[in-house]
Amino acid sequence: MTERPKKVTAARVLRSSRPTPHLVRLVLGGEELAGLPVGEYTDHYIKLVFPPDGVAYPHPTDLATIKREFPAEQWPRLRAYTVRGWDAAAGELTVDVVHHGDEGLAGPWAAALRPGDRVLFTGPGGAYAPRSDADWHLLAGDESALPAIAAALERLPVDAPAKVFVEIADGAEEQPLPSPGAVELTWLHRGDRPVGAALVEALRALDFPPGAVHAFVHGEAAFVRELRRLLRVERAVPREWLSISGYWRRGMDDEGWRATKSDWNRQVEVDEATAAV
Repeated sequence: MTERPKKVTAARVLRSSRPTPHLVRLVLGGEELAGLPVGEYTDHYIKLVFPPDGVAYPHPTDLATIKREFPAEQWPRLRAYTVRGWDAAAGELTVDVVHHGDEGLAGPWAAALRPGDRVLFTGPGGAYAPRSDADWHLLAGDESALPAIAAALERLPVDAPAKVFVEIADGAEEQPLPSPGAVELTWLHRGDRPVGAALVEALRALDFPPGAVHAFVHGEAAFVRELRRLLRVERAVPREWLSISGYWRRGMDDEGWRATKSDWNRQVEVDEATAAV
């Protein structure tokens, strides 16, 4: 995975909208976005920077400088969000933020933003884009993966076969996902079921077409772990044909998940190696 040096970029909110009841779409602009290196990948992400209340950082700056010059209690909190779109000519960066009322950090913040408000972020990073040499594509995820899935569908080669599974709360959260590919899109309404249960069920029941599949599977860590085992061990999808990761973990904030994610990944790899023997 590549990531731009962690300088802090300052942008302004140009406009915001609510495409679905639980989604805030932010369009950001400003002089510092000129030349933003977005376009190579469809899972480009930025990390929103949230200083503690009452703390202001000098600008320009970067995260290393902040951590060197400010006490730990004044370091920012970070939240990673996929870039939904980038209009280089207009200098407009679109980011989707899931909003569940007062829950969490970024959701309430995004809902309260107004045109002209300042937004700080680092990045972008990224690692995935649909391969043109795949026989077919598989994309699956929850709401956190939906912006990257939407961006990937827009980048599919013409008539490229793709099976897409997106788990959302209910039908009100569905949105148009245009693509030049031959897409079979299945919306999975979660209802009262645990996050990811419907995705695991759907992919286990999927009749895999012949040929090489390029798969993108992201979202809550528990179901991602199950689907990673399905794809890597049971379906023998080569590692280089698979982009799969836990974007978040139920019961943990983002800081807690980042602190434990490396150990979690190592344990998953050990489990897969044992299962494959």
